Amino acid sequence: MLKTLTASLALGLALTGAAAAENFDVKMLNRGDDGAMVFEPAFLQLAPGDTVTFLATDRGHNAETVPEMIPEGAEGFEGKINEEIVVTFDQEGLYGIRCKPHYAMGMVMTVAVGDIEEAPEDFLEGRIPRGAKQRFEEQLNQL
Repeated sequence: MLKTLTASLALGLALTGAAAAENFDVKMLNRGDDGAMVFEPAFLQLAPGDTVTFLATDRGHNAETVPEMIPEGAEGFEGKINEEIVVTFDQEGLYGIRCKPHYAMGMVMTVAVGDIEEAPEDFLEGRIPRGAKQRFEEQLNQL
């Protein structure tokens, strides 16, 4: 009887945690509120376990992590051009996301997972196109 009660309680807690996770939609657009070649929204603050659905709203885009801009130990992802991708963010930290074909044009977004109050010092280091860096800086102001 005690085993059954313990197993039921554990299952209930697991289901409660899964139910608490949220899904956020992000559009990949040729033109949006912030100009040309944008993710909309361009910044998200998530809880660990939340998912993001990157919608192929306009053709010619993908969503992928910038390899140098993910938390240590986190796995990156790479969506295909013109395809929706659903990503679960389990690891706390900051993620830089880009559309690879339009990275130089500044098509980037930032995902903050957990209680992130500021970017790591090296988040904007490395070879980042000027337009992308400017948009990342604007997004980081939302922390």
